[in-house]
Amino acid sequence: MANTQCATEKMTQVELAPLPNHKGKQIGIMGGTFNPVHIAHLVGAQQALTKLRLDEVWFIPDNIPPHKHMDQWVSAEDRVEMLRLATKDNPKFKVKLLELERGGVSYTIDTMHYLRQHAPQNNYYLIMGGDQVNSFPTWKNADELAKLATLVGIRRPGYPQNPQYPMIWVDAPDIRLSSTAIRLNVATGNSIRYLVPESVRQYIKEKGLYRG
Repeated sequence: MANTQCATEKMTQVELAPLPNHKGKQIGIMGGTFNPVHIAHLVGAQQALTKLRLDEVWFIPDNIPPHKHMDQWVSAEDRVEMLRLATKDNPKFKVKLLELERGGVSYTIDTMHYLRQHAPQNNYYLIMGGDQVNSFPTWKNADELAKLATLVGIRRPGYPQNPQYPMIWVDAPDIRLSSTAIRLNVATGNSIRYLVPESVRQYIKEKGLYRG
């Protein structure tokens, strides 16, 4: 398991425990490996934040993703630091280390159980890309998960918009980009300028990430 101590120390964690008479917030949840985070993640999160009038969007990096083979793994510390750099200028974007701290395979249902137990005053919106919408029925305890959070789909060209669960759709600019493409560009010596925040690009360069 990756060592998350250093990464955890760098993050400012928002208290999860409910306060007496504390009014709940509208919280967007965006999970993923973020290996690395890129502009499509950020644009989708911002569109959901604005159009659904959310109070915050929480980025929750996976520990071990259940549906992906990590062929170019970087440390949890690196992934968290790139997220921190990418979101630091937006006060409504928060990085949460819940799944890294829990360890093991990262199932969204476990995260939602935790949030519902420790911060039940909030309303949660699970933000997914169009490809994730199609695979959602295969997620662990999908039926229960759909009851614990409002499902939000970011429209993505080329993917059918016929989800099997109630879904709020959010339109976003057509940015056809993936973390896989970012890693491939780095590995082959191509530029990733403007595909990721500049601070993330510099971090990848300085750390020598994804060079194979």
